[in-house]
Amino acid sequence: MAMATATSTHFLRTSPFQSSLSTTLFFPKSHSLHLKATSMERSEITEEEQVVTPEKKKIFVAGATGSTGKRVVEQLLAKGFSVKAGVRDIDKAKTTFPGNNPNLQFVKADVTEGSTKLADAISDDSEAVICATGFRPSWDLFAPWKVDNFGTVNLVDACRKCGVNRFILISSILVNGAAMGQLLNPAYIFLNVFGLTLVAKLQAEHYIRKSGINYTIIRPGGLRNDPPKGNIVMEPEDTLYEGSISRDQVAEVAVEALLHPESYYKVVEIVARTEAPKRSFEELFSSIKQR
Repeated sequence: MAMATATSTHFLRTSPFQSSLSTTLFFPKSHSLHLKATSMERSEITEEEQVVTPEKKKIFVAGATGSTGKRVVEQLLAKGFSVKAGVRDIDKAKTTFPGNNPNLQFVKADVTEGSTKLADAISDDSEAVICATGFRPSWDLFAPWKVDNFGTVNLVDACRKCGVNRFILISSILVNGAAMGQLLNPAYIFLNVFGLTLVAKLQAEHYIRKSGINYTIIRPGGLRNDPPKGNIVMEPEDTLYEGSISRDQVAEVAVEALLHPESYYKVVEIVARTEAPKRSFEELFSSIKQR
């Protein structure tokens, strides 16, 4: 099993991302009054109309160059969103996403460097944050805590500073394996070998849930790099203890969570199964009850 590596006044709670991203609005141009002098020393007041095209909804993606984060960015762009990709190495990011897409912006963002710098990167022009970060295995046994725990906490705190009230975290199944009676599950043992990774992720989840922010926590099974095989199965938290899923489907669930209010304040676990029926995302998210 591979490891998962993913109240604001301007945020609308009633499915803000379902509105058209290309609607053109017409407003009178403020203070655009021009006085035309006439031969009779009178003034003629004319008012111009200005066409204003609103910007696309901008989503901040942490861990944008990771195996799952990259797919999240690609699917957001395909859905018509504007993306602010938070990366540690901007030059590397530009080679990961070639083409100079005008709807894709790169900003330097390291989740381990604290919430103040992250708040500057996210800024108040972001509508939501998707966290697809994950530590890279190393000899540093504190790496999982630096990234998957404190890093996620820093992102949440940064959102508070910016007034961003929508947070989507890509976590992992079995994070609460001890409470599920899965201490001897090989996957639980393996994932905790590297500095108690799952324990670190669980503590970050607890912080998110107590923060008051509008969250969706996605716990995927083992992550596959190959194309999807089978349909998505979505279950409540602490239910799934085995199974795998394509990273493409994980990214899809994260992006769809932005579009469906049924995903608000929920923890969902996902795998893919060939025998599972095809279900809409509205149906999938609605099947999970809030706790």
